[in-house]
Amino acid sequence: MIKQESRKPRIQKRHQTIRTKVFGTSEFPRLAVYRSTKHIYAQLIDDEKGVTIASASSVDKDMKEKMAHGGNIEAAKLIGTAIAEKAKKAGIECVVFDRGGFLYHGRIAALADAAREAGLMF
Repeated sequence: MIKQESRKPRIQKRHQTIRTKVFGTSEFPRLAVYRSTKHIYAQLIDDEKGVTIASASSVDKDMKEKMAHGGNIEAAKLIGTAIAEKAKKAGIECVVFDRGGFLYHGRIAALADAAREAGLMF
């Protein structure tokens, strides 16, 4: 029997490769996305100062009431619109998208599309 390799080291390696190219500033913060099996998280990060500007996740109390389950595409769309609204309140229109080593597919793509529809540019 062959031992199955975990996906986590491959995701981490991919994320390190992405992070060498993606850098957030105060004008263009980094929209970092993380997904687990049960939840999805998004945050705007200014890498120059090392500060999180805004965040939204399916764990937040106000978001939990709006969704039945945090690990599906509908939840990702809600989080995408929520992070875009928080970015607009902070005066941010353009961001740099950091998919966090995950493939741009499914929940990651749904979050990005919802954020674009809500007014974020990337």
